[in-house]
Amino acid sequence: MGPVRGFKKRKRGKTNVAASASTAAGQGGDDWWVDFSRRITGHLSEEPRKFESVFKISRKTFDYICSLVRDDLMGKTSNFAFADGKFLSVEDQVAVALRRLSSGESLLNVGVSFGMNQSTVAQVTWRFVEAMEERALHHLKWPTTQEMKDIKSKFEKIWGLPNCCGVIDATHIMMCLSTVDSSSKIWVDHENNHSMVLQAIIDPDMRFRDIVTGWPGSMNELPVLRSSGFFKMCEKGARLDGDTVEIPKGLELREYIIGDSDFPLLPWLLTPYQGKDLSDAKTEFNKRLSAAGVVAQRALARLKAMWKIIQGVMWRPDKHRLPRIILVCCLLQNIIIDLDDEVRHEMPWSHEHDTSYKQQLCDMADDNGVTLRDQLSQYLSCRLPP
Repeated sequence: MGPVRGFKKRKRGKTNVAASASTAAGQGGDDWWVDFSRRITGHLSEEPRKFESVFKISRKTFDYICSLVRDDLMGKTSNFAFADGKFLSVEDQVAVALRRLSSGESLLNVGVSFGMNQSTVAQVTWRFVEAMEERALHHLKWPTTQEMKDIKSKFEKIWGLPNCCGVIDATHIMMCLSTVDSSSKIWVDHENNHSMVLQAIIDPDMRFRDIVTGWPGSMNELPVLRSSGFFKMCEKGARLDGDTVEIPKGLELREYIIGDSDFPLLPWLLTPYQGKDLSDAKTEFNKRLSAAGVVAQRALARLKAMWKIIQGVMWRPDKHRLPRIILVCCLLQNIIIDLDDEVRHEMPWSHEHDTSYKQQLCDMADDNGVTLRDQLSQYLSCRLPP
């Protein structure tokens, strides 16, 4: 995982996700949801609402998230309570935090719907964010050797790209900042919006494998990429350093990721050919990159659709806390994928995550990257049907 400004990574032991999810399933019981659902409807005599309609995740996933943060939320003394004086359980706190993150509604509106003041909503949400940073980081990590084999196999099987390890893309988290404050100018991006950048590397299952966030929208993809630990490791030969694949003419194809024309062409980062009147080989190469690149666009669009707190325009957010909120949204999205949450399959597909942003072409091209791209392009052209 790349830099997340304001966050200090802590070491944690390995966790068996499947086993933990199985153990967590059912904890909290149906009685909690019956009581909580009737509380938020405001009519204690009504039948409880369907859980998935409120939180857009399954109860199994919810229980697993509760199991991750339970010790942290119970270990801190608090007097969080509903308006009627009842203290919040762990399930209550997770429900409030998830509602705040997934709905994007104001603290006031979330508080009104749950029967608590907005200060309580803010504190509960932030405690949840801190706990997730501590307990869920194993859900956002660079692939193991076996995982990488599966990833490369999918890229080749679906898009015909051998030895490809991921797709890189970026999106803007919109903010409303005071124009009077001169320090706000650094957050103005090329579309004249205040924004924070999230740059991510995505696998074929739309899982976030590495992220960089916290940088102002005035920075384009190249400096954000260069700020990342991933970039530094690749340049040192410590990442994307796995087995090569032999292609015709005795050439060997190293591991690489792909990106669109916003990114530089590097020995380990392949981008499309630019210009008109391209050869058939180059056109075919661009088509395959574009098709595979949709997986990252969909991942970012789904992230914003699921966690609407980062979808709209945030009103004067704490710029030190926002990167950590973005990280937790990515962790939650990966958990949904890791647990194969059935609810996610019911959401509509979209690849629009920065609808008002025009592409900014990067003209940086490393000679070794040019050579690798040409070799792969020629290889792919040989595999075209007659």
